[in-house]
Amino acid sequence: MDNNQRSSVFDAKHIFHAAVHAVSPFQLSDFPLDSMDIKSMHVVGAGKASMAMAATLEQTFPNHSWNGHVVVPHGYIASFPVDQMPPQRIRVVEGGHPHPDQASHQSATEALQIAEALGDDDTLVVLLSGGASALWSLPHSGLTLKDQQTINRKLLECGADIHQINTIRKHLSAIKGGQLAYGAWPARTITIAISDVIGDDESVIGSGPTVPDPTTCQDCLDILKNYDIHVPPSVFNHLQLGVNHQRLETPKPGSKRLEKSSFHLMASNADALRAAHQMATELGYEVISTEEGIQGEAREIGRIMAQRLLRIRPGKCFIWGGETTVTLQGSGKGGRNQELALAAAYELKGMDVDGVLLSGGTDGIDGPTDAAGAWATPQTVPLAQSKGLNPEEALRNNDAYHCLKPIHHLLITGPTHTNVMDIGIALRHHE
Repeated sequence: MDNNQRSSVFDAKHIFHAAVHAVSPFQLSDFPLDSMDIKSMHVVGAGKASMAMAATLEQTFPNHSWNGHVVVPHGYIASFPVDQMPPQRIRVVEGGHPHPDQASHQSATEALQIAEALGDDDTLVVLLSGGASALWSLPHSGLTLKDQQTINRKLLECGADIHQINTIRKHLSAIKGGQLAYGAWPARTITIAISDVIGDDESVIGSGPTVPDPTTCQDCLDILKNYDIHVPPSVFNHLQLGVNHQRLETPKPGSKRLEKSSFHLMASNADALRAAHQMATELGYEVISTEEGIQGEAREIGRIMAQRLLRIRPGKCFIWGGETTVTLQGSGKGGRNQELALAAAYELKGMDVDGVLLSGGTDGIDGPTDAAGAWATPQTVPLAQSKGLNPEEALRNNDAYHCLKPIHHLLITGPTHTNVMDIGIALRHHE
């Protein structure tokens, strides 16, 4: 890699880090609370950003004696930034992600118990961010944690998007789909969220534990049929009872017991994109487009973005945000951003272009790996081949990680303690 190529990669990384920094809870203190709210206030939370949100909440209101707990993925407590003060009064526990475990079950049970113990003069603050759906995993009566684990794994592997996945999660849960706020009534519920879903739909973020759920059990059956997902009989029977009105559905719009529940969005992918645009401009690039809501198969999006990169002139870039999906066909290791980058590398292979395409998860975690994502240049495939690797086979086997790691094309950040989906950057270096 020559000096210009190193500069291209450096610039792309710099833009990505600026995007992540802008949506860090440590940069956000606009909590929708006043002195009256915090007289009798309880906190529960779940998600990759919930520990940092809890810390910021305590620091914003230092004189209040907070109580409650938040749950983050296993390993997150040890990864908390050393230059930041962790929560001192709000307890932090860890649970399974992306696959729920017994700790996820316990954290959800405790959160619902706290909510149900509240009275009319109490306020429940819910700190919500990406990852909450797995970290709060309390099965509905008649179902088991194993049922939830089985369905969760199948949904993550089939290529379903987060809206579809969370539709089903809500209907198998006793806490999601408005049921946490339903249980807290008549207490007031204030949800403070960082969005990790396209469109920032309140009912999808964290599977919407405090807002009305517009989806139905019939929607769940339709999704399962569309992806040809076979479920345990207990799950099918549970959903069918809902369709036949033989058990209560999740709380719907207009529910009286959700009238005292409010929702405040602190940060989203759009905020990260604005920061990325600003940093790219400061680095001297002309940003020709900034696009939100990019979704689809990761490898297809990678090819499309690489073809677009080949058409732009030096000194220009484009930026996008969203969340792609991967339909698993192989047994390799990787994540959607790594697969996107490897697919892009094939389009760029051998082209005489000083450019780079980088795609990364703002949470610092891409699939079951230690990478946030990866980048591709015209030299990525030739470099991998020179190391005796087979990029084509790696792509076919969903094994981007083991192809990109030996050539040092992985984006490594560690957990960022925020999560607003993915950010992509494609740029041509200045002439």
